[in-house]
Amino acid sequence: MQAGYKINKVFVKTQAALILGSLFDFLVTFLLVEVFSCWYVAGNAAGNITGAIAQFVLSRKWVFKNSTQQVPAQLFKFILMWTGNIILFAMGVYLLTHFCHLHYLLSKLIVSVLLGVSYTYLMSKKFVFL
Repeated sequence: MQAGYKINKVFVKTQAALILGSLFDFLVTFLLVEVFSCWYVAGNAAGNITGAIAQFVLSRKWVFKNSTQQVPAQLFKFILMWTGNIILFAMGVYLLTHFCHLHYLLSKLIVSVLLGVSYTYLMSKKFVFL
């Protein structure tokens, strides 16, 4: 029973870190696209990078509390994970916006949730923050 609780606790904390990272992500995306008239795919990528930085710090210090790995090695694995994340995000946002005619922020929200509960959580837990 205790192991199940621990898995759920880590999942919930991971999702909280992702939500906070997503707040930064959405803010940067919105500002770049709506205020500075950048292309939504470029704004999305810049937002992802900003959110990734916030998520890395929160995950390392709060979610996984992993101080045994050296920061450079862990950061390298995190960058690899987020490179895949940015590619999946860009494809997902583009496909939903271009082909399904959704607003880019709705597309971003849908893709964010889908990747957050699958790819990002699993890669963080099993690859980056072992």
